[in-house]
Amino acid sequence: MKIAPRVMAAVLGSALLLPALGACGSDSGSGSGSAAKAAGAKSDQLPSVKPDAAAVKLLPASVKKGATLSMAADLHYPPTSFLAADNKTPVGYNVDIAKLLGEELGLKVQIKNVSFDSVIPGLAAGRYDFTATDMSPTPERLKVLDMISYWVDGSSLTTAKGNPLKLSLADQSLCGHSIAVMTGTTQQETYLPEISRACQAAGKKAVQKVVLPNVQGALTQLSSKRIDGVFYDTPSLAWAVKQQPQSFELLSPQYKKKSGNDIVALGLPKNSPLTPALHAAMQALMDGPAYKAALDRWGLGSGAISTAQVMK
Repeated sequence: MKIAPRVMAAVLGSALLLPALGACGSDSGSGSGSAAKAAGAKSDQLPSVKPDAAAVKLLPASVKKGATLSMAADLHYPPTSFLAADNKTPVGYNVDIAKLLGEELGLKVQIKNVSFDSVIPGLAAGRYDFTATDMSPTPERLKVLDMISYWVDGSSLTTAKGNPLKLSLADQSLCGHSIAVMTGTTQQETYLPEISRACQAAGKKAVQKVVLPNVQGALTQLSSKRIDGVFYDTPSLAWAVKQQPQSFELLSPQYKKKSGNDIVALGLPKNSPLTPALHAAMQALMDGPAYKAALDRWGLGSGAISTAQVMK
């Protein structure tokens, strides 16, 4: 998810990471676990990766051979970061990428299950080595983090099955309707206000913005017809539809941004000595088959990029 920019102090103290999707309903844990198995949640299903000599050479002297890196993520958000059916094992695209990066560097990676609002402060305090989430490299984030691009994301609208209200992000059909967005996201802070302003400029009613803390709650409200749609990251909404195809529908096209892009980037503490090595490892991973295989495994293959960049 592309979280809205804040001033630097707020970036360190606020919940700026991806709140993504947990499968809806009281049995969401088992549902997510079953879907994870179906998607190929075991690491041995990905192509093997050997340490890349050039990337390993860039490791700081403080990182010894065979050491363990820590990757912080909130493990409640399929298909990128969540727990398998045992409610213990981390799975998802970002989990795969983190482990593959470790293999490129000849290091182990330990996934830390960190609350949504604690990841960036934890990185800044040096408690974690890096994070892999749906985080866009905004200017405010780049003041406090080193960031390395690794795939692209997008924003979509989910409605009840069949789209009974004929809503679309491609026209002004959202005007006057109740649309849920998640707290602190760019959908809340930028995209939906853009849509609403266009409605008002055309003499129509503004969009009724409903701000909720997480997607699971939003989808519950959509299912009970308390809201008309959910506006959020495409991968997470696609996952919801896959889990409950009789309840929800993912609309096309995605939201067309006024400017910028949907780049997603790894995050490290600012000026981390690990950044050059992780950048080289990410590029080496992209140059081999495992990167695309990891994306495809979770239905995210359309987000593949060919070049990892340290964002400035």
